Amino acid sequence: MTQPQDAGADGQRVLEQAREAAERGEYDVAAQLYSRLVGNPDPNLHVAGLLGLADSRYRLDDEEGALQSWISATQGPETPETWRAWVALAGARVRQADLAGAARAYREAEGRAPLDEQAAIASRLGWLNKEMGNTGTAGRYFSRARPSSFTPVVTWTILAVTVAIGVWTLLGPGNEALIDLLALDKSAVRDGEYWRLLTVALVHGSLPHLFFNMYALYISGPLVEALYGRGLFMTFYLLSAAGGSVASYLFVQNDSVGASGAIFGLFGLLFVSTYVHKPLLGRQARAVTSQIGILIVINLVIGFGIMGFVAIDNAAHIGGLLFGALLGFAIPPRGAASIRSLFQRPPKDAVGVRQRYAPAIALAGIAILILVVIVALQIRPFWA
Repeated sequence: MTQPQDAGADGQRVLEQAREAAERGEYDVAAQLYSRLVGNPDPNLHVAGLLGLADSRYRLDDEEGALQSWISATQGPETPETWRAWVALAGARVRQADLAGAARAYREAEGRAPLDEQAAIASRLGWLNKEMGNTGTAGRYFSRARPSSFTPVVTWTILAVTVAIGVWTLLGPGNEALIDLLALDKSAVRDGEYWRLLTVALVHGSLPHLFFNMYALYISGPLVEALYGRGLFMTFYLLSAAGGSVASYLFVQNDSVGASGAIFGLFGLLFVSTYVHKPLLGRQARAVTSQIGILIVINLVIGFGIMGFVAIDNAAHIGGLLFGALLGFAIPPRGAASIRSLFQRPPKDAVGVRQRYAPAIALAGIAILILVVIVALQIRPFWA
C-alpha cells in the first residue's frame, strides 16, 4: 500500500525542507523530499517537486534522470513555474548538441515566461539562431532582448544636475565663487575639504568639456544602471569620481574640474565586467561595449600629449579607470544571464556558495576602495 502524497500545508513544509537541504548542498536528501511532492494534487507543488527533483538529480550527476523530470514538468499542469522547466529542458538539449530542439523549448518558455524574463530568453534564442546560422532570426531576437522598459533614473538625474550646474558655472553671474567651492582645489583638500573629491564632477572647464563628458555618461550610464541597478550605479559613479580625484590629488598640483574620473570609472567597469562576467546584452548595448576599449585608449593617448592636448588630467582618468575596473571584476551584474550560464549549470555547491557570499564580496570590494581613498588622503602629495 503506497503512502498518500503530501498536500496543502504539509506539502509546503516539505518544499521548504527540500529547498533548505539543496541550499546546504545535500542534494540526495533534497531529491528524496522533492520526490514526495511529485503527483501532489496541488499542481504548483507537483511542478515545484519535479523542478527541484530535476535540479537535485543534475547536481548528483544524473543527467538522464534530470532530463526525464524536466520533460515531465513540461507535460504536467500549467503553473507559473512551467516556463522554468522549458528553459531547463532547452539547456539540456544544447548539451546534447540538439540546437533545434533547444530553440523549440526556448520558444515554449518565451510564451509562458513573465515579462521581466522574456528579454533573457530572447537573448538565448538569439545566440542559438546565430550558432545555427540563422543570422536574420538571431538579429530579431537580439532586438527583442533590449531592456526597453527600463528607465535609467539615476543617470538622467546626474546628467541633468551636472548640466545645470555646469552651464551656470560657465555662463551665469557670480560663477567664480561656485567654481571655487566645488572644484578640486588640492590645497583645500589637504586642509580637510574632502567633499571636493566628489563635487569636482559637477563643474567643467568649458562647454565642450561638459558636452563630451555628458555624452559619455549618456552612452555608458544607462547600460551600467540597467546591469547593476540604481543603488550600485550611484555607488560606482561616486567611487569612480573619488578614485579619479585622489589620484589627481596625489600626482597633479594644479586644481582640477570635470567628471572625467567618474566617466572613466564607468568605462573601466563596463570593459572588465563584460569581459570577465560576459552578461548577455542587446544589440545596442553590445555596440556600446565593443567600443569601450577603443574609447579608453584614444582618450589616454590624447591625454598624454598627442595633438597638443597636454592640459588633460591623466591621473584622474587613470584613477577612475582603475576603480571602475576593480568594481567590474569583483561585482558581477545582478541577475544578468551570461553566455555560459545559458547552457551549463555550475558544479555542485557553486550556486549556493556564490549566492551566499556575493553580497559580502560586493560590500568588501566597495569597502576596500573607500579605504584606499581614506589612506591616499593621508599620504603627502608627490607635488608637495
